[in-house]
Amino acid sequence: MKDLRNKLVEASLSWERDFGVAPSITSSISEYDAAELIGFPIEQYSATMQGATAVQKGYDFVFKGSRYQVKACRPSGKRGSFVTRVPKASNYHWDFLIWILYNPTYEVQEAWLWDVTAYSKAFDSLVRLSPEHMRQGKKLR
Repeated sequence: MKDLRNKLVEASLSWERDFGVAPSITSSISEYDAAELIGFPIEQYSATMQGATAVQKGYDFVFKGSRYQVKACRPSGKRGSFVTRVPKASNYHWDFLIWILYNPTYEVQEAWLWDVTAYSKAFDSLVRLSPEHMRQGKKLR
């Protein structure tokens, strides 16, 4: 399955080289990578994702009875492209949030875990989140 992830990344990077902007694969890749980071066996992750939709409300997957929401950022590598803003969770229908920062070739540079109580307490009143905010969580990588 790792080979399939790598093929998707290579296709996206090839598209970006030819047409200037990479297709939107960060969400799918980050959910896969988040599952791997927390020790969710990829074959089991694959089986549980059958029937899931891209617009599933509140969380991205369930592992060991906990709901996980995944957010990720990837700079394109072009001049002036660096991550200063992190997408904020729009609801709290999850137990844990994982934030992943990629490099331009979709390699995980860092990953952070938040439980819903700590996240909502720290960020509910904030409008804009940065990588520095996310780095206050539990480091996964």
